[in-house]
Amino acid sequence: MTQHPDPLAAPAPLPPAVCLTSAYLAPVEYYVKLLAYDRVLVEQYDHYLKQTYRNRCTIAAPDGPLALTVPIVKPDTPKCFMRDIRISDHGNWRHLHWNALESAYNHTPFFEYYKDDFRPFYEQKYEFLMDFNEALCRLVCSLIDLQPRMERTPEYRADLGPDTDDFRERIHPKKDYRTEDSDFQPRPYYQVFQEKLGFLPNLSIVDLLFNMGPESLLVLQTCRQH
Repeated sequence: MTQHPDPLAAPAPLPPAVCLTSAYLAPVEYYVKLLAYDRVLVEQYDHYLKQTYRNRCTIAAPDGPLALTVPIVKPDTPKCFMRDIRISDHGNWRHLHWNALESAYNHTPFFEYYKDDFRPFYEQKYEFLMDFNEALCRLVCSLIDLQPRMERTPEYRADLGPDTDDFRERIHPKKDYRTEDSDFQPRPYYQVFQEKLGFLPNLSIVDLLFNMGPESLLVLQTCRQH
């Protein structure tokens, strides 16, 4: 007799670890991974690639999605480890990013509440992109009340083995989460420009935080298929 899966049965457990790239104000999907896994490895020995979340995020500006990119110092070699990528001071980007965040989120319910936590990141200088991303991620986790067990990878491994899910290149601005990540199901939440733009899924975590505040954790929990 054929055994059919029980639709009410608990889903299969996730592997205990996930491997992610470093990311600048990463998208909601990234933070769902921080919530879902017992252990998070952040890759530091991958080669830096342009046009990824390593140095860019997407926010909901008044006219639609807006990508903010942190400029980097051009590496001396074509293949440079992410851990060695330095931030450039080119183009007054800190001022521009902060102005963009203020313009996009000044009228959200929680921007006023959190802005003093974020402003220092756009006033002081970090030498390395990975340190900047990591410090911002720690801040966001503390504000959302997430306590992921995060560590940097000790070496680069192409094959991470059966105990680690590899999302290093699957959470990517040019890839569709619907085909890359069946465990992630974005749930609509209040967005300040929603009447004009419709709901925009999987934006930077700050979009969720500034719009939903302490309820951000509940939204992340509902985005998990498992």
